[in-house]
Amino acid sequence: MRVPALHPRLLIITLLAAVAAGGCKSRGDEISAVKGSPEFIYQESRKALKSNDYQAAIQRLEALEARYPFSEGAKQGQLDLLYAYYKNRETESAIDQADQFIRENPTHPRVDYAYYIRGLVYFEGGANFLERTFKADISKRPPQDARSSFQSFQTLVQNFPKSPYAADARQRMVYLRNRLAEYEIRVARYYMQRGAYVGAANRARSVVETYDGAPAVIEALEIMSAAYRELGMDRLAEQTDSVRQANLSPDEAGQRREGSDSWWRFWN
Repeated sequence: MRVPALHPRLLIITLLAAVAAGGCKSRGDEISAVKGSPEFIYQESRKALKSNDYQAAIQRLEALEARYPFSEGAKQGQLDLLYAYYKNRETESAIDQADQFIRENPTHPRVDYAYYIRGLVYFEGGANFLERTFKADISKRPPQDARSSFQSFQTLVQNFPKSPYAADARQRMVYLRNRLAEYEIRVARYYMQRGAYVGAANRARSVVETYDGAPAVIEALEIMSAAYRELGMDRLAEQTDSVRQANLSPDEAGQRREGSDSWWRFWN
């Protein structure tokens, strides 16, 4: 009997499953194969990191953490393990490692690094392999990773403003702020099209409140104004139009930045 050929997409999925199964060799076996003192294991992990052999570094650092959790290099080893997970694209392990380090070492002098790498992991989290292979459109998907990344960078910048990672975190926050604001605008547009004017106004207002400075704020104010008019709230619509016009004026915009940061809260 002739066996029907697999569809190309099913073939790819089958091959991926086979690779995953083959890669499921117990990491415990790999850890048990690592021998030596904590100092030796740590030095070997450093060599592996320098040569970009992240898998080998992970094996040694996991062994160090499992066998010698209270050794002199244990804390730095945890941060190195976080970095190795990140570079090896082991997203879940990297996030778990960062969360664990932050939870157990909230006052550690390098806890800012854990926040930074956590933010990077989420920042670089996009379409997975299958989504890229099949060219899936993820532009309309809720940007959960972007929110988590923004929160990590925000905590870093607020709590550790002098951190060597703060400047880069701020730049990434600008990008994330704009992306998150644009997604909220997309939702607000959808609500307007569906006639859900209260939902549209609330979504647009959240953009103005949360993402001040994002290019999408202008459109958010336009949506708010249109939604208020549809709801018969002409006074709020007029106030929104005034705020939008002021925001478009360089002189008045400059005065707004120097004044209260609550310039737009006319609805309170």
